[in-house]
Amino acid sequence: MTAPTARDLGLRRRAEAVIPGGMYGHQSVAALPDDYPQFFARGAGAYLWDVNGSRYLDLMCAYGPQLFGYAHDTIDAAAIERIRQGDPLTGPTEYMVSFAERMTALVTHAEWAMFCKNGTDATTMALVTARAHTGRKTVVLAKGAYHGAAPWCTPRTAGTTPEDRANQLFCTYNDIESLEAAVARAGGDLAAILASPFKHDALVDQALPDPAYARRARELCDERGALLIVDDVRGGLRVARDCSWSVVGVQPDLSSWGKCIANGHPISALMGAEKARAAATQIFVTGSYWYAASPMAAGLETLRLVQETDYLERLQSLGERLRTGLAERAAAHGFGLRQTGPVQMPLFLFDEDADLRVGFAWSSEMLERGIYVHPWHNMFLSAAMTTTDIDAALDAAEGAFAAVKARRATLRPAEKLQAFRR
Repeated sequence: MTAPTARDLGLRRRAEAVIPGGMYGHQSVAALPDDYPQFFARGAGAYLWDVNGSRYLDLMCAYGPQLFGYAHDTIDAAAIERIRQGDPLTGPTEYMVSFAERMTALVTHAEWAMFCKNGTDATTMALVTARAHTGRKTVVLAKGAYHGAAPWCTPRTAGTTPEDRANQLFCTYNDIESLEAAVARAGGDLAAILASPFKHDALVDQALPDPAYARRARELCDERGALLIVDDVRGGLRVARDCSWSVVGVQPDLSSWGKCIANGHPISALMGAEKARAAATQIFVTGSYWYAASPMAAGLETLRLVQETDYLERLQSLGERLRTGLAERAAAHGFGLRQTGPVQMPLFLFDEDADLRVGFAWSSEMLERGIYVHPWHNMFLSAAMTTTDIDAALDAAEGAFAAVKARRATLRPAEKLQAFRR
């Protein structure tokens, strides 16, 4: 394990003086191994450079936004061209209409789109729209699911009130009986069922959606006059060229999008079926930067690549290559490595590693070998990656497994993570 560089440490000290906690949110390294860099200088394609100039094959893709890789020539050129014409303006441009047209053409259930900036914006708009449509308050969602960082859904509740989280009932993902029980408790007040495209909670194994569970969620909403919402902020365009639940044959009424719809340019979306259009018209949501055209220009080029390239099939192929190769190497060194979720969005957890001492050590060894992985959050592959990149990751994994095996008896619990969990 290596220590952070002097330049990174210097930036951390400067940050601590002017930023609460030195850094905040999901890109803080407070709950990562000590050697993980906090600050980065640039990215290109599948690679990322920290402020000291160390290069990493990045299996986080900026926590998802990079679908076609960093600094993509045609996507970024589209955004830059629009910026040079002024952005944002006092009103929207034609790009907003064009982007909405392209998004609704791509997503089967959607007849309209509204744009915002963050995934939290989009999930909150979905919830408000469902309540406006039904005149009801209660939403059913899965325990442990992440839907953003607003007071109604943030995983860390400091500064929130019980009232912020009122009118929420919880079920267990993929458990039909639990879902039905939560809906029964809602009674006549059910506004929506809010579902993740697959179980992607941090720190636990991921799980693909059970088609029967997804179909039952659809049926329950139809029976109760409620709306079905799929939070596709994380899975959108990496699971399918459509809403992620299309792979199990279920179409929602509303879906929230973000992350990679413009390959990292700041935009997210709420998309909806015709029956929810009137409610979406009634709610008031807005933002000073929501109507900026440059991310929409980037989004149009991203969608062109989504429709005209085999990016998704390549992501799946690369993910299978990585999963198979890691399984072989882990087993050869005596490790039980659980790889869950879609292969293009993998999570790696080790057997008999509740305190993540092995996961932290292995992740650090991978980082030292130039591969940026995450010890407890799902990762993302990008279309900028190649088989050569995946093979380099597998070579690094071979060395990382051997190194951890040699010092396994001396590993200590991941104390940073235990403090973070509290």
